[in-house]
Amino acid sequence: MNYELDDLDLNYDSPSKVEKGEQEVEERLWEKLERVGKKISFAKDIKALYRYMRDKYVPWYRKSIVIGALIYFISPIDAVPDLAPLVGYLDDLGVITVVLKFMGSELIPYYE
Repeated sequence: MNYELDDLDLNYDSPSKVEKGEQEVEERLWEKLERVGKKISFAKDIKALYRYMRDKYVPWYRKSIVIGALIYFISPIDAVPDLAPLVGYLDDLGVITVVLKFMGSELIPYYE
């Protein structure tokens, strides 16, 4: 599948868009983590964000932030291509780090 930057819709501003984003994460996250999980140091953070996203008690508008970051992580469109050795995941790490900082201690229960 050929992706363009315009194909990335990171605007999850309604419950229905959040639900659609959740489905996309469900379909593609584990394949990407299986492929790159050993190469990245932040796989545990991705898993915590996923658990947060799946929590039925978290309001949709809080999930929207996490879904945007997870979609960016699994998307083949990147500011820095994932194929570049060592630096290919720096942009993904940056996005995940910003979300972790923004969410703060709210995420602590989602780490196993």
